[in-house]
Amino acid sequence: MTQLSKLSFKTVERVGAVKDPKQDRRNKLVAALDEQKLVLAAAIKGETHTKQHAKWITNEQGERVQVKTQRQVKPWFFEQDHGWYVQCRYGARVLLMDGKNNAAFVSKLELVGAVLDAFRAAAQAGELDQAIARAAERKRAAK
Repeated sequence: MTQLSKLSFKTVERVGAVKDPKQDRRNKLVAALDEQKLVLAAAIKGETHTKQHAKWITNEQGERVQVKTQRQVKPWFFEQDHGWYVQCRYGARVLLMDGKNNAAFVSKLELVGAVLDAFRAAAQAGELDQAIARAAERKRAAK
């Protein structure tokens, strides 16, 4: 006990460690919207946007090693009906933006950026919190 007697002990509660789940969801959506801006820039150039992804594989010697690969990022916008539809997603789920509709329509690919900016501003302002909460709900799988 002589080693512990040299230390000064106190009872303390940690502050600042509590995370706000709403803010975390907003930040996740904003980061995804920022990435969609990069996807749009690549689409305007006629290219595809990829990001680096790490995965574990087993090599010839039987060792598990981490390998960095390129993964294509799927766009949230698509061409249909002589224009472009833009959807906002949270994970794999499409958000209902105004409670019943899931996409915004623009006439040109160059206008998709303005829609993504509007989605980003709405997410930061907290206007999409209810839609994100509905999309983040886990539904029970039917047995």
